[in-house]
Amino acid sequence: MEQLIISLLSGAAGGNIVGGVLKNLNLGVLGNSIAGIVGGGLGGQILGGLLGGGAVDAAAGLDIGSIIQSVASGGVGGGVVMAIVGVIRNMMAK
Repeated sequence: MEQLIISLLSGAAGGNIVGGVLKNLNLGVLGNSIAGIVGGGLGGQILGGLLGGGAVDAAAGLDIGSIIQSVASGGVGGGVVMAIVGVIRNMMAK
């Protein structure tokens, strides 16, 4: 559960970072955050499943490796989904 929360927060941050860098795809702070949260959740689940992050030992809890994995996958997923939504929005506006 903690990894999901970390992925969602990282996704929101990743969406806002990409929105700040790619001004033409920017959806505003709220739009970037929502798209980032969705992408962070998806990215965290997909990458966690691929790398085996879902099978965390209950006694071990959160270690630094799993936290870094959640931050990276959430941030990348959030940025990617925000960029995709921004491209679709720009295409529909034309």
